[in-house]
Amino acid sequence: MSRLAEALTFVTRLSRSTKQWMILATDVALVPLALLVALALQFNRLPLGEESWGHLFLALSLMALCAIFEIAMNIHRVQLKAYESRAIALSAVHAMLLGFSAGLIDRMTGGTLPGATFFSFAMVYLLLAVGTRAVMLKLVLSAYRHQTKLRVLVYGAGRTGQQLVAALRTDETVRPVAYIDDNKMLQGAIVQGLHVHAPGAIARLARVKQVDRVLLAMPSVPRARLAQLSHQLEKKGLDVQTLPSFAQLAGNGARLVEQLRPVVPGQFLGRAPLDAELPGGSETYRGAAVLISGAGGSIGSELCRQILACRPRRLVLLEMSELALYKLDQELSALATDQKVEIVPVLGSVCDAPLVRRALSDHGIEIVLHAAAYKHVPLVEQNPVSGFANNVLGTHTLAQAAGEAGVARFILISTDKAVRPKNMMGASKRMAELVVQDLANRSTGTIYSMVRFGNVLGSSGSVIPLFHDQISKGGPVTLTHREVTRYFMTIPEAARLVLVAGTFATGGDVFVLDMGTPVQIYDLARQMIEAAGYTVRDETNPEGDIEISLTGLRAGEKLHEELLIGEGQVGTPHPKIMLAREAHLSEIEVAAGMRALRAAVAENDDDALRGLVARWVEGGKALVVATSEERGQLPAS
Repeated sequence: MSRLAEALTFVTRLSRSTKQWMILATDVALVPLALLVALALQFNRLPLGEESWGHLFLALSLMALCAIFEIAMNIHRVQLKAYESRAIALSAVHAMLLGFSAGLIDRMTGGTLPGATFFSFAMVYLLLAVGTRAVMLKLVLSAYRHQTKLRVLVYGAGRTGQQLVAALRTDETVRPVAYIDDNKMLQGAIVQGLHVHAPGAIARLARVKQVDRVLLAMPSVPRARLAQLSHQLEKKGLDVQTLPSFAQLAGNGARLVEQLRPVVPGQFLGRAPLDAELPGGSETYRGAAVLISGAGGSIGSELCRQILACRPRRLVLLEMSELALYKLDQELSALATDQKVEIVPVLGSVCDAPLVRRALSDHGIEIVLHAAAYKHVPLVEQNPVSGFANNVLGTHTLAQAAGEAGVARFILISTDKAVRPKNMMGASKRMAELVVQDLANRSTGTIYSMVRFGNVLGSSGSVIPLFHDQISKGGPVTLTHREVTRYFMTIPEAARLVLVAGTFATGGDVFVLDMGTPVQIYDLARQMIEAAGYTVRDETNPEGDIEISLTGLRAGEKLHEELLIGEGQVGTPHPKIMLAREAHLSEIEVAAGMRALRAAVAENDDDALRGLVARWVEGGKALVVATSEERGQLPAS
């Protein structure tokens, strides 16, 4: 960056009042210079020595009066770019007042300067004041010209588009290059010096004119249409912003804003968030070495942030996605510097037994939070072997290694889909729970426990991001069934529940959060559409913006989820957290199930895997029968 640009950056960061005082100080400093020039013009030479000192009182008096007059007339408040005829006239009056004051002071102090000197002083001062402002404005504009301008296309050549272009031309950082308009009567015309093009010319204009952004200036167009148009332009690699009306440019230099506002997941809970009510349990984690698997995921990364606030001694991040691990390591390392927490990124899978054992032993791990899992129902339904290998065998590998390494606490993050599962993802998570329950019954040192979540708002693959993406594209919003309900919790609530479970756990516990009344997904979709500023298009409102489309229940999807397998539940030290003591398999049954699972994974045998689910998972027979009927096959025996 050039020194001129650096100086401009410094000046633009100053407050408006600071800039005004700088202009005032400059005008005051011009007074002795103007007086010196006026004296030189009068005597055809510069006043030197005692002669110049004789006019010091006059100069100081005029400097004080200059400041008083200028503040009274508000001349210093006039911006450089607005310093035109009216402001110049004010400066002329200001200069004449100074000239008259100079003559009056000279006579009152016994001076003998001729009247022409004070007239010359006023004229010279006016020229210096106007010239100084002209030079400063030229320097500022020159610096702006050296900066890269944002080149924009304005979509809409109507009144709003024209007002937008006029406003943007006062901004030295933005340059409108052309109009786009659907009206064929306007295409080919020149409006405000810019050509109006058809929408088909956008790709060519973007390439030829090096367009950075398209501004949609069509307030009368339905919002759903704007969203669709925005999506189409973004697919061409263009940055798009919408402008509902020219009013957004008025007052305090308001910026152009995007039409769609970000969704805050917690606003759709239907209850007050509980994360502030849950005890932190920070003492359990303070000074400890903690390993979080799946650290780069939505839940895993939030766990890392909350654990970091508890000031552990060491935080080990186990993650198989290189990009996710890199981003999280960068974020946490910056936060951990002041807290003196060692951040250790470990790239790999929980299924890699040697890697897991080494991570636990080398870093002296005391607490394991197991968040790594494949959780997307349709993907696991289509790839059950991979899902069970990761969710069940990976859990067994990490949990068993934790026990062998003498880890104090192991917490499995599960899901309400594990309760009488209707899909293979839920079945895999239920088998993972059975594995952990079995280890809990046999453990003499490590405390094993589980936390069962409902749907986590805002997590990757959850309904909030999906609906928001569909709304941003103009719809439709797809829903499988009108009556579908789900329990919901926020990411902070989910992470805090894990921390609390680590405090309360005694071994084999299943913790669930009292999440209130289940939320109807149809109502959630309506709320999100309306929160984005749209209306729902249905039978009662056929002119609405966005439709909610019912697609039918997917394979393995329940109408209503459950949190508990049995009826037995007891309280905990916190009224919003429940503890379930549920039936589990024997050690022999778990061992047999794990042998069968390893064999099915080794052979990549989907049918053997479904037979295993039918035998060992509660509700597994109904699941296998249902999925087999859909595939046109009999259930495996």
